[in-house]
Amino acid sequence: QVQLVESGGGLVQAGGSLRVSCAASGRTFTTYAMGWFRQAPGKEREFVAAITWSGSTKYADSVKGRFTISRDNAKNTVYLQMSSLKPEDTAVYYCALDRTFHSMALLSRDAEYDSWGQGTQVTVSS
Repeated sequence: QVQLVESGGGLVQAGGSLRVSCAASGRTFTTYAMGWFRQAPGKEREFVAAITWSGSTKYADSVKGRFTISRDNAKNTVYLQMSSLKPEDTAVYYCALDRTFHSMALLSRDAEYDSWGQGTQVTVSS
């Protein structure tokens, strides 16, 4: 099976930038879609961004223009570059893998994903 390990979280001031990474191990990574979700205290998990094996991307409206998702298939790693961070971006960020990509529309649904990482904390101070 696939294992996902996130890294790169931390504390950053509002307006700053941070990059989180997700390394996948196990079965072939190249043809999978990957996504980032986040969960703030007391709130439900929400979609942040996703990328297909060919590089097509999808973003939540709340992060569009500030966050960039990318992937390095040779390294089995997906990245989330976060800029212009706001206190409301504070959350645990999870990466997820979708083995059976169906459509871009479904990538924002957490039920679409088969494997999840343990999460990395991102805290944005005001």
